[in-house]
Amino acid sequence: MPSVNAQKRIGIAALIWGASMMLSRAIGVIRESVIGRTLGDSPEADAYWAAFALPGFLQYMLAGGALSMVFIPMFSRYLEKNDAEGGWRLFSILFTTLSVILAVVVPTFIFITPWVSSLAVPGFEGEKLEIWIRLTRIMLPAQIFHILGGLLSAVLMAKDKHALPAFANLGYSGGIIVFGIALGPRLGPEAFAWGVLVGSIVGPFGLPLIGCLREGLLHFRPRIDFAHPDFRRYLWLTLPIAVAFSVVVVDDWLIARFGSVLEEGVISRLTYAKTLMKVPMGIFGLAVASAAYPTLSRQVNEGMPATAYDTLMRSCRQMLVLAFASQAAFTVAGADVAEVIWGTARFTPAELNEIGLYTGLFCLGLGAWAANSILARGFYAQQKTWIPSLAGSGIILLLYPLYAWLASNYGGPGLGMASSIAITLYTVILAVLLRRTMAGPDADNLWTLLIRMVPAVLLATGAGWGLDQFIDQQGGLPALLQGALTGSLALGLTLILARIFGVPEVSEITAKVWGKVRSKLPA
Repeated sequence: MPSVNAQKRIGIAALIWGASMMLSRAIGVIRESVIGRTLGDSPEADAYWAAFALPGFLQYMLAGGALSMVFIPMFSRYLEKNDAEGGWRLFSILFTTLSVILAVVVPTFIFITPWVSSLAVPGFEGEKLEIWIRLTRIMLPAQIFHILGGLLSAVLMAKDKHALPAFANLGYSGGIIVFGIALGPRLGPEAFAWGVLVGSIVGPFGLPLIGCLREGLLHFRPRIDFAHPDFRRYLWLTLPIAVAFSVVVVDDWLIARFGSVLEEGVISRLTYAKTLMKVPMGIFGLAVASAAYPTLSRQVNEGMPATAYDTLMRSCRQMLVLAFASQAAFTVAGADVAEVIWGTARFTPAELNEIGLYTGLFCLGLGAWAANSILARGFYAQQKTWIPSLAGSGIILLLYPLYAWLASNYGGPGLGMASSIAITLYTVILAVLLRRTMAGPDADNLWTLLIRMVPAVLLATGAGWGLDQFIDQQGGLPALLQGALTGSLALGLTLILARIFGVPEVSEITAKVWGKVRSKLPA
């Protein structure tokens, strides 16, 4: 069983990350609202959302998204051996080397942007293509600050300093909102692209830098040492991430690629829908994963992989209960939530209903999206990066024709279905492989939970949908009220049915929530 201290560390970190994710998702919804109310689902909006593909590929090629997950265990090992100087030497080598690489690669990507458009957005042409090229070139330098900032955040997290890394994304979203409101009516999508760049400097890079300097943690000396054994190990561990195809990342690329040949606005409506799905995914999945990872790394380094697996499974089970309940709520109330966030000025009722449909299709994989962020960290804590990378590549190669076929035959809904199928299959495979590589003989598993949660979600979604149809037949209610009623019914009924079906995590979650509520009440 996980130690009390380990659970306490995770609990404190989870509170920080949970609060930051809730605030980040709230700010993110405001960000998407500003974008949607300014650009709608116009060709300019499609170009803006598709412009993230090439910068995302650059970050992925340099394993920027997994940088902290690879670096934290290595840095933590130095600290556990009381060799802080060795840890900072490795940090300096990585920071210097990545800076040099980015100084060469980013200008190269900016130069070749027009020549790769046929691969990234084959359906764009004319003015729409020119807008995509211009926006992509503005956003590309933002990756410098995301990647180097990720290394600074890793230092703070390795020392259990979670606050500034957790809230760094607020600066990123804030930049987009400020530039969008101030310049959006005049510059259109270009205003939001400049917001991406400035927000990346302020948030993902600036806040962790301030944290390192304030805590006296930054001991950087420019150096390059290709012979350093841990630098070579870093390259070995990040190589599979860089050359493989992660379902989590490639899914966005495939949606942009196949969506570019569909009708105008499909990319935007799919992106808005996926944004709604990411709200609970971030609050529950990413918050728990980010909070638990440093502790998992320490437990593995101390030779206790089975204990780390138990820690991970306990966190994963509670998160899945909340994710499934959110799936029911967002599936039922997706169109109403879309109307509240994006309004009716730039969207017709049919387009809002389409966003709601896409939200429901993406939410079919919500539990898998949230669990994936936790399960992957089990492999990274063991520094077994090849396993999830190869599994992800296999899934993408297997399902790439499915994306193409579903997009060709079913359009936007087909891409939503393909996304949920891909992430679900990938997450199931990761769960099976992680159990084989990490679990002890008496380890817990997720299958009994899933068997009980799936019927609870189906029944609750059906009840919520029935209430939604009844309200529509009576003339309807304002979107905010109707969405709150139907979504709350689906969410609450999911938890009630799960408890009836024997899911103990429901009682644990409600006890925690009630305990926090009681602590705030006057004596």
